[in-house]
Amino acid sequence: MITTYLFFGFALLAVLGALGLIIFKHPMNGAMSFVVTLISLAGLYALLSAKLIFAIQLIVYAGAIMSLILFIIMFLNIQEKDLPLDPNRWFYLAGGIVVVAPIAGLLIKISKSLPATEVTVFEDGFGGVKEVGQLLFTQWLLPFEIVSILLLVALVGAVVLAGKRGVN
Repeated sequence: MITTYLFFGFALLAVLGALGLIIFKHPMNGAMSFVVTLISLAGLYALLSAKLIFAIQLIVYAGAIMSLILFIIMFLNIQEKDLPLDPNRWFYLAGGIVVVAPIAGLLIKISKSLPATEVTVFEDGFGGVKEVGQLLFTQWLLPFEIVSILLLVALVGAVVLAGKRGVN
């Protein structure tokens, strides 16, 4: 019973954080709303007993990536006068809600009419660090290495582009 309340609490926090990301005009406020969303998603992963994804969500996304984003926002020192004027912002937000709300209602109605499915129970250790590591370095070694090379190329490209921008 408590897990149901925790689920709805984390889901509500995630939705409110995402709305804050859209609504707030200043990038720092939007980034803080994004942190709330990422932490609430980590809570949802914890409720699913996905220990590895929970830890990765907290350490990598809510920790490292968000500190990098906040550092960049502070480094740019964006002031209120530097932000563009957007008089139609609330109109677009209301239009988005008008479009999304009926679709969400329809999806909820469809999901309630679907027949109940059988719950799959996984064995202990499923999705743990050891199991994921064994799969990653045996069956998925080639895609893992391709992704690492792709990330290295992106990093080198970002350094080259930043170097060209700094020379001018």
